[in-house]
Amino acid sequence: MSVNVSKQEDVVIIELAGKIMGGPEASEINDQVHTQIDQNYRKILIDLAQVDWMNSSGLGILIGAMTTLKNNDGVMGLVNASERIKNLLKITKLLEVFHLYDNLEEAIADMK
Repeated sequence: MSVNVSKQEDVVIIELAGKIMGGPEASEINDQVHTQIDQNYRKILIDLAQVDWMNSSGLGILIGAMTTLKNNDGVMGLVNASERIKNLLKITKLLEVFHLYDNLEEAIADMK
């Protein structure tokens, strides 16, 4: 998995690529979220356009990131999730937990 971070105004975009399956990815994503909070950013979008696969550990990583943000008065959204990931979120009843967006423009506009 690779991580690329960019910013548009006060919204941080964390682009993930590859497989999200736990292990080292957990600390990398968690570290990025904490870094952004330390820099006073509270709006984070996780771009999943390049994510090939995610298992339950990957979902746990996203839940942990969202919880960290909520505990620091922040918000998080998921962008560009594939049908496979949307189905995983649906099966696990996490569609009601995460804010899901079809594209970055829609997500950034909603976070303002």
